[in-house]
Amino acid sequence: MSEPFSVRITVRGYETDVQGHLNQSVYINYAEHARWSLLQAAGISQAGLAARGVGPVALETTIRYRRELLAGDEVDVTCVFEWGGGRTFRIEQTITKTDGTVSAQLSAVGGLLDLKTRKMVADPQDHFKELASDPGLFGL
Repeated sequence: MSEPFSVRITVRGYETDVQGHLNQSVYINYAEHARWSLLQAAGISQAGLAARGVGPVALETTIRYRRELLAGDEVDVTCVFEWGGGRTFRIEQTITKTDGTVSAQLSAVGGLLDLKTRKMVADPQDHFKELASDPGLFGL
């Protein structure tokens, strides 16, 4: 497992619901933003994935809400890939306020889809390792 990659996000007012806290669906957007930011930092672009004929897919996401977030709060969204072999991998993410308060924990299962066959590729970590200029960000 690698050290967590992290990106800072400020909660915007239009992302909040009638109670004034961050809408539940936005947590997924923040997690997705952190994952794509990690790919970009590692040297992997959407175009690079498409050129290789693969695309990342989310198979399962579990969110544990811990503390509410309000407009103006700054959070760090971490992202750690865990490789277990086979066609899938786990992504563990934490959304933490700058004061250290954990707001949410996300655990996801993902994979890489072969865009022609529409089937999951075997050993997705091999694709990430070959595409990345910095595979260490994935713990590879």
